[in-house]
Amino acid sequence: MNALNTLWLGARATVFWIGSAISTVLAGLLLPLGWGLPAKYRYPATTLWNRFNRWWLEVTCGVKYQVLGRENIPAEGAFIVMSNHQSTWETFALPVIFPQQLSWVLKRELLKIPFFGWGLRMLRPIAIDRSAGKAAVKQISHQGKALLAEGISIVIFPEGTRVDPDTNVPFKIGGAILASHSGFPVLPVAHNAGKSWKRHSWIKLPGTITVSIGPAFATKGMKADAINQQAQAWIDAEKQRLPPIEH
Repeated sequence: MNALNTLWLGARATVFWIGSAISTVLAGLLLPLGWGLPAKYRYPATTLWNRFNRWWLEVTCGVKYQVLGRENIPAEGAFIVMSNHQSTWETFALPVIFPQQLSWVLKRELLKIPFFGWGLRMLRPIAIDRSAGKAAVKQISHQGKALLAEGISIVIFPEGTRVDPDTNVPFKIGGAILASHSGFPVLPVAHNAGKSWKRHSWIKLPGTITVSIGPAFATKGMKADAINQQAQAWIDAEKQRLPPIEH
């Protein structure tokens, strides 16, 4: 990548971040006003921010996406999405991809971010203290079961943090315990967003991100370790099969 190209990509990313910041401020100010709306209206209103930023990223930086395996998304009932975590992209793209209402397991510090955190609360997230250990796992299980019982699906990144696309790390146990204790199915998701939007990178490389949704698998009667093993085996293998991003 030559200096001129790097400068051009940096300028495009700057335009994206300006638009994203403006949308975040507006969302943070306006979305809390929707607390009194019924959930069927509140959630679509909240995810307008996600839809705008996904679209704006494509317009400004040329980052597109394709989805494989949409037919694997359960048509009825809640489920637990276990996805690899490589960048910020998947955090605003998954609500665009999935038609169901989603809640998220996330670090509670995100709720303290002005404007962004205010809007994030509208998604009814499971906000944990990642240093809390067993207490955090219990919180995921307790709050997660209540949300699943309401028909709200849960997204969890079992790696625990953003991980380089070429690195595999053991999955943390919280999501698997939720699945084991609740009996709701797990839907594994693999993607290569980190090839375009690298961790801590200002520049967003143009190209087409691929998101692959695997078959949901039943968890009733399974132990948490077995659930993690099955989900990670599929995700790690699928990451290797994803087409490269042509920049």
